[in-house]
Amino acid sequence: MKQDVVLSVRDLNVKFSLRGKVLHAIRGISMDLYRGESLAIVGESGSGKSVLTKNFIGLLDKNGWVDSGSIIYNGEDLSKLKGEKAWTKIRGKHIAMVMQDPMTSLNPLKTIGWQIEEALKLHQNLHGSAARAKAVEILSDVGITEPERRYKQYPHEFSGGMRQRVVIAIAMACNPEILICDEPTTALDVTIQAQILDLIKKLQAKYSLTTIYITHDLGVVANVADRIAVMYAGDIVEIGTCDEVFYSPQHPYTWALLSSLPQLGVKGEDLYSIKGTPPNLFNKVRGDAFAARNPRALKIDFEHRPPYFDVSPTHKARTWLLDPRAPKVEPPEHIKNIRKIGEERGIRHD
Repeated sequence: MKQDVVLSVRDLNVKFSLRGKVLHAIRGISMDLYRGESLAIVGESGSGKSVLTKNFIGLLDKNGWVDSGSIIYNGEDLSKLKGEKAWTKIRGKHIAMVMQDPMTSLNPLKTIGWQIEEALKLHQNLHGSAARAKAVEILSDVGITEPERRYKQYPHEFSGGMRQRVVIAIAMACNPEILICDEPTTALDVTIQAQILDLIKKLQAKYSLTTIYITHDLGVVANVADRIAVMYAGDIVEIGTCDEVFYSPQHPYTWALLSSLPQLGVKGEDLYSIKGTPPNLFNKVRGDAFAARNPRALKIDFEHRPPYFDVSPTHKARTWLLDPRAPKVEPPEHIKNIRKIGEERGIRHD
């Protein structure tokens, strides 16, 4: 069955001007987002996850621009939109974003109810008692008890987890088709993290949302993602279903990310860490961007950028190891046994 593509990115290149130099932040990304799915974009800090999705809602920093490529949504190329007026028709109403830090997203001088109603007035044309009733309903939807009382309170009267729920409520008040969650659990403890992820999952089902999760932690998305896109140095190096990326990873960077999961650690031994640093994107990246940090790199990795190789109809990776001419390189032993280790240690809970 053919899946319905809701947003399509083709050969997207995004650059920034910094101190007289040009930084190539997104390097020729192509991807499709399917209606109703949860796509997780994972990778180290600085890999380009947030920069990629900021292009979907027109929040790219002023010193950045789309150099080439397209972002097609509802037949319109978002990469060509200019000015706040044009973006207001898309941002919030069709594509909304939950930012990393809820405290900086909320106005400390306005009540929670006022801030939710602002979105309702702008995007759903609700006013007065209708807006108030809807705001209270949304507060209840995001799991806030006594919503009528909480409606009148200010952000400082809420805990971190509750503020995150309010930020999600404001995004939901826009009634979007696509919800982007940028590290939605970063500042929260483990118990609250699970609650927030479970909440987003429930909202997705209730409101028929398409969701994008941005995170550096593969363990966080194991329960909520249908597909995973692994980003490195401004490029998607592997993409597939959650099970494919977890249990049959093909790119050495994905191996390294999975190896960094604390659940794969061995008692008494140091946790695995990826040696070296990502390439400097002010310079032209030659070959496979991960080659310098990859102990299993081939000679060609340093010379030519690999194309995508299909592993299955839903799984592809940008690595020369999948070329039929490449020598057989085995993944680390614990990666080969990750399904068994995961079942034992709870990396995945279906």
